[in-house]
Amino acid sequence: MSRHDPARSRASRLRRLGAALVATVAVATAAGCGAAPTARSVPTPPAPGAPADPAALNAADVDAWLDGLLPAALQRTGIPGATVAVVRDGEILTARGYGHADTGSGTSQPVPVDPDRHLFRVGSVAKLVTAVAVLQLVQGGDLELDADVDEYLDFTVPRRYDEPVTLRHLLTHTAGFEERVAGLIGSDGNSPDLRTVLATDPPEQIYRPGTTPAYSNYSNALAGYVVERVSGTPFEEYVDRNVLARAGMASSTFAQPLPQALADRVAKGYDAAGVAGPFEIVGTVPAGALSAPATDMARFMSALTGETVGEGPLLDPPTRELMQRPALDATSLGTLADGPRMTLGLFDESRNGRRILGHGGDTKYFHSHLQIYPQERAGIFVSLNGGGRGGFDSHELRQAVVNGFADRYFPATSDQPTGVDAETSAAHAAAAVGTYADSRRIDSNFLTTIGLVGRTTVSVADDNRLLFEPGPLSATPALYEEVAPWVWREVGGQRTIAMRATDDRVTAISYDSAFTLLPVEPARATAVVAPVLGVSVLVLALTVLSWPFGALVRRVLGRPRRDRAGRTARVLSRVAVAGALLALTGWAVSVVTVMGLQDVSAASLRTIQALQLIGLLGVLPAGLRLVDDVRRRVGWHRVTASALVLLALAGTGWFAVEFMLLAPNISY
Repeated sequence: MSRHDPARSRASRLRRLGAALVATVAVATAAGCGAAPTARSVPTPPAPGAPADPAALNAADVDAWLDGLLPAALQRTGIPGATVAVVRDGEILTARGYGHADTGSGTSQPVPVDPDRHLFRVGSVAKLVTAVAVLQLVQGGDLELDADVDEYLDFTVPRRYDEPVTLRHLLTHTAGFEERVAGLIGSDGNSPDLRTVLATDPPEQIYRPGTTPAYSNYSNALAGYVVERVSGTPFEEYVDRNVLARAGMASSTFAQPLPQALADRVAKGYDAAGVAGPFEIVGTVPAGALSAPATDMARFMSALTGETVGEGPLLDPPTRELMQRPALDATSLGTLADGPRMTLGLFDESRNGRRILGHGGDTKYFHSHLQIYPQERAGIFVSLNGGGRGGFDSHELRQAVVNGFADRYFPATSDQPTGVDAETSAAHAAAAVGTYADSRRIDSNFLTTIGLVGRTTVSVADDNRLLFEPGPLSATPALYEEVAPWVWREVGGQRTIAMRATDDRVTAISYDSAFTLLPVEPARATAVVAPVLGVSVLVLALTVLSWPFGALVRRVLGRPRRDRAGRTARVLSRVAVAGALLALTGWAVSVVTVMGLQDVSAASLRTIQALQLIGLLGVLPAGLRLVDDVRRRVGWHRVTASALVLLALAGTGWFAVEFMLLAPNISY
């Protein structure tokens, strides 16, 4: 489950990488909306930071605003349906449904979204329930936030560093774990056993705990397992009894598949073509398996703002305040702490000078976002049951809802001045120039290649501003200016980032509380990888094509076959060339398969690795062949061909080693 659907979302990055690899090898990665309330015009939101008079936050105005926004947006994007809830001071101001929970097929009729009846899969918004469960046990003295989680586990988590991994790290996505894809979302069977999922082939730790925000489903699921272990109750049962029921969320559940009483109430999720998908089985249950209607999510938001709903408060006031304040400081984060930071489970999504805490969530078919305003005791929740026809439709629509809500009802009261002199800002800008990749990545196996796409280039503009291409959480470039030492704000926008530097070079850029950009290592720079891999594959492909062509020319012209001298080296070289090309094709197919959240068998991956190893070891006979051709003076064209094959095999071999294609670990 993604926390949101940005340009570097996992599915998008896998898709682009698969297409890129396939292309390299080749040359050398709509249902309409149903009836909705009549639309009405909505005033254009004020420019970011500009003073404005807020609209009245009441049911009538919110309904009119949503009715003017969502029906047209669903129609434009092809997203089948949406469910929305807004709360203030413990009251559900509105719960609205738009479009269809079921678009109908054959003889069945379309079913309009009912915000009280229809359950939507909220994806990673479920992580907030897990965080509440952890903090309930902290509140009761059963857990300590800063104790080593090994004290609560019955298996060993991989460690690269001596520092303990704590619950504070797990809830702030700073435990240092790499990403995992396998088993994230399936469509068959029941929820897998949580311990088995977490203890079998766990991800490697690639960052020092507490230092590098890197979004991690594994971390949150591990926190959920701690709840299970300490409470002595299966996670789903614990949260059902102590969080969902307590908050009055009678129609919500983490159960997979849904209980019989709820099974006919779940909205269908749709792909870009408007085809309904199966009920999704989330592998890491605490990180994203929640199904809930908008009215239940409204009750949950009210509980997070301190209102008494259902059976009573979820957390006492001190623990709720602990959950909602920044959980890490400069001691471990350095100057990244001056930007937006994670609380214990919530993202800092402040806007217009207002403190806003939130969380987004995505499954394959559902896309959701929740935000609360702790001081104003308000909140908004939106969920969509399709991604739309465009790659960013669901993300942009959710942003239009939550940002539009903020700008309409809680606008800025004054401009936010900048506070860094031009000379200092210019020096900091120069230190940030470079190419960056996301910290949410895989480092231990073949999916390390994902880091080749979705990179961000940072360059200086106007002497002391920075141009991000693409901008953080965007598909388009964005310009930033420094507003405090190492803190930058989007020009004409409100997005804020923070940087950490060492020896006058930026080493990390935090752009969304739990997401960080890190400098690309020189050996993995696009300017190095693209020509090496591209030319190598081209040479190998042309070499393969030359084999039948050369045989045909010799036959037509009546030329004798090549002598037997050096034949063994030539044959082994050919085997290596074929192995390298077949391996790269296999990796491309595997990436595309993983992109669709489908499993690739271990046998297939080991076979591809064997082919890749043959290609790498082929450097030896290719070298012997080149030496033999030079020694026997077979002609410059043959010597050149032998040299190119040697270099091409060396190039693909380097790529295989550098990007972990031959790593013993194939758990992705």
